[in-house]
Amino acid sequence: MIQLRPRAFAVALAASALMLFVHAAPASAQSAGVRVGASVDPDQFFFGGHIETPALADRIHFRPNVEIGVGNDVTLTAFNFEFVYRLPEKNDWQFYAGAGPALNLYNVEGDTNGESGFNILLGVEHRQGLFFEIKAGLADSPDFKVAIGYTFKKR
Repeated sequence: MIQLRPRAFAVALAASALMLFVHAAPASAQSAGVRVGASVDPDQFFFGGHIETPALADRIHFRPNVEIGVGNDVTLTAFNFEFVYRLPEKNDWQFYAGAGPALNLYNVEGDTNGESGFNILLGVEHRQGLFFEIKAGLADSPDFKVAIGYTFKKR
């Protein structure tokens, strides 16, 4: 049985509103990608995917993602609604920083609970799509994540 706390419900509602906003952008202008990594507290391996919109404002992109974590007798499905700010490009690698709310569904022995969280992230991405990212979680998000991934760029 899924239980959502009022705080988690508010995050889910806000995320739904953001998704409507993203849907207004042409699908052909969005990029999609995949990611894998590990987290601490809970100690897990995770995998997932993301989309990235064109710039909403100067160098600010919406980059929602879903990550499914397994291990530590827990399955975590994290819906992360993150915005990233891309620093000016100096060469083939570009740094970015971001943050955003999360809806985390923790499943322990068949009992699923929804928890709200917040992520702060730093990353570096190659022009061709390879990226490395670290996240710090607040509230009920995993404490720390490290990921590697690839964004399929529109040419």
